[in-house]
Amino acid sequence: MEERQHCPRRPARAAAAVTIAALSGIAACGVPAASGGAAGSAPARTATPAATPQTSSGEKLPAPGAAVPKDATRMAAALRKTTTALHAAIDRWSKKGEPPQDVQLLALYQQRIYRHAARNSEVASQAFARLPAALAAQAKDNTAAIRGLLALAHPVKPSATFKVAPARPAAELLGYFKKAERRFGVEWEVLAAVMLAETKFGRVRSASHTGAQGPMQFMPGTWRAYGMGGDVHDPRDAVMAAANYLRASGAPGNYRRALYAYNHSDAYVNAILLHARQIKRDPRNYYVYYNWQVFVLTTAGERRLTGPR
Repeated sequence: MEERQHCPRRPARAAAAVTIAALSGIAACGVPAASGGAAGSAPARTATPAATPQTSSGEKLPAPGAAVPKDATRMAAALRKTTTALHAAIDRWSKKGEPPQDVQLLALYQQRIYRHAARNSEVASQAFARLPAALAAQAKDNTAAIRGLLALAHPVKPSATFKVAPARPAAELLGYFKKAERRFGVEWEVLAAVMLAETKFGRVRSASHTGAQGPMQFMPGTWRAYGMGGDVHDPRDAVMAAANYLRASGAPGNYRRALYAYNHSDAYVNAILLHARQIKRDPRNYYVYYNWQVFVLTTAGERRLTGPR
C-alpha cells in the first residue's frame, strides 16, 4: 500500500482489520501508504524472539526489528551476507505452504535494507559500489523501484485501518502467472511484479481510496470489461484479467504502454519493469519478493502491517 495513486484492482480470504496505530506497514495500488520497499525504521510493536533464531548452518538470523546499517561499508556487508543466506534458504525451501522462518526473516531484513537505501541515496550508492557486479545491479534495480513507488505515496493518519491477510502459497500464485502467460502472452514475471506492487501478493485486502479491488487492483468498470466474468477477489481470476488487460493495452509488444495504461505513472512502470527484470535474471527473486511485507506510510512514521513479529 504505498506505491502509487491509481490502479485497476485487489484480494480475499479471512482478512484481519489492522489499525496502523496498533501494528506496522503497507503498500498497494491506490491506497495512500507505503509498501514497495524503502525505509529502515523498525516496525511498531515488534518483539525480539526469546530464543534467537538461527540458519541451518548455525548463524543467527536477523530479528524482525534488527537495526539496519546506516554507513556504506556495513550496509554493503549486511546486504551481501543477507542476500547470500536468503538465496540459500530459498533453495532449501520446498516452495509449498508457508515459507520457513529463515526465508521470512532474511527477506524482511533485506527489504528493510532496501527501503532505507531508497531514502538515503548517497550512502546507498557508496554501499552498492562495494558489492559484486551482479548484486550491485540487483540492489540498484530494487532501490530505484522502491524509491519511485515511495514518491507516489501519501501518508495516512495513524488511526487508519487496513485489511490484511496471508498471501496464497507462492507455488499456487506462480501457477496462475504462468497460465496467464500461456493464454495471453504476457510474461509471468511482469504479472508477478504487478501483484507485488499492488498488494504484496494479495496480503492487502482493503479496497483502494479510488475503489480498486482485488489482488491485482481493478476498478469496477475495468473489471467488467476485462474480468471475463470472474471474481475480482480471486487471485486466479484477477491474474488472468490483468494479463487480458495488459495484452489489450499493448503487451507483450510494448510493456511500457501497457503498464502505463494499468497505472498512469512512469515511476510505476519503471518499478514493475525493474522488478520483473530481476525475476528474469534469477527466478529465486520471485520468492524473495513473495516474502517482502506490507509497509504503510503514516503521518507519524512508517509502519509494517504483515510478516514476522
